Amino acid sequence: MGNLTRNPELRYTPSGTPVASFGLAVSRRFKQGDDLKEEVCFVDIVVFGKQAEHCGQYLSKGNGAIVEGRLQQRRWETEDGQKRSKHEVVAQTVTFMPKRQESGSSVESPVHDEPGYEMGEEG
Repeated sequence: MGNLTRNPELRYTPSGTPVASFGLAVSRRFKQGDDLKEEVCFVDIVVFGKQAEHCGQYLSKGNGAIVEGRLQQRRWETEDGQKRSKHEVVAQTVTFMPKRQESGSSVESPVHDEPGYEMGEEG
């Protein structure tokens, strides 16, 4: 669950399948001692088919979404021969979250204060 960092980019494969891609910022709040910390993870999302068209039509930067899917690593080589790779989530379902109200209320991520939620100790 997070907020879109950019508007979805909708395109079509040569066979006509819709594909949308967008970025999602996923925040995690946790306590470290007496301090409240926040960590943000930026995730690239790819979605296919009718859902891709719906994402392109109804989502925009700043909207909240819940994405369920699988992790995928893409690998390629640049024109100058450098090897590159990136991880992305291939969405199976994208649930649109209600838009934020003008009062500034939003969906907050929970605060984790269980042992083991210190930065770098997840597992």
